[in-house]
Amino acid sequence: MSDTKWELSGFGDEIDADPRVQAAVMRALGANYIEVRSAWGTNIVDLSEEQLTELKKVLYEAGLKVSAIASPIGKVDIALPVEHEVERLGRALRAAEVLGAGYIRIFSFYYEGKTPEEARDAVIERMTALAKRAEGTGVVLVHENEKDIFGDVPSRVLDIVESVDSPALKLAWDPANFVQVGVKPFTEGYEMLRPHTVYLQIKDALAATGAVVPAGEGDGELLATVEAFRDSGYAGFVSLEPHLANAFELGGFSGPQAFGVAARAFAKVLEKAGVEAS
Repeated sequence: MSDTKWELSGFGDEIDADPRVQAAVMRALGANYIEVRSAWGTNIVDLSEEQLTELKKVLYEAGLKVSAIASPIGKVDIALPVEHEVERLGRALRAAEVLGAGYIRIFSFYYEGKTPEEARDAVIERMTALAKRAEGTGVVLVHENEKDIFGDVPSRVLDIVESVDSPALKLAWDPANFVQVGVKPFTEGYEMLRPHTVYLQIKDALAATGAVVPAGEGDGELLATVEAFRDSGYAGFVSLEPHLANAFELGGFSGPQAFGVAARAFAKVLEKAGVEAS
């Protein structure tokens, strides 16, 4: 058994719209952290100062810290001006400041009507602008691989992070999203992306259908990935994003019961790997 210990977190709005319910379930699962994507049905970048203050109070009273701001930055078409997402990132940075989060999740743009090659330069320009906005804030942007954006497969994810080359831009790892674009996550992506990966999101998927399933029950190579991160000395967050009840463009939903199913499934993977997460 390893003495490796990771910090358990999870996307609170997959549990319930009410952050008090989100917090109660995360604490019941033994977590000390939560990942914030929305509260009271409002996306994190659209919360008012008053709402941010209230959210901070709710989480503090529950004894929870915030692992990351799960922003929608970069989930827009590449045709929008560079400044559009830089301005929205400013609001995500404010949320990170109020809530004490060290990471903000971002994406690398839709490019409807273009090939990845045609979209590349505009993507790199925008990702560079976002990284520069974050530099000096103490917050690290983590790019999430996701289907339909430029950075969906490992080679393009690597292109982004190496081309931008900023200490403010690193990677989040989502195995289910890789499966959904025909990638074997560990086999085809781990060695390439591990040097830049600082955050793990936990969901799994079936290669045949793309359907999201509990961790360890799909083709996301979860056990091999967890063992490799363990052996590499990873000591960061593992954030549950089950998507077991409903998935939609800017997020997903599981509900308290399915979220618990997801947490227990991932706990079995961790146990096999000799990793503790709490």
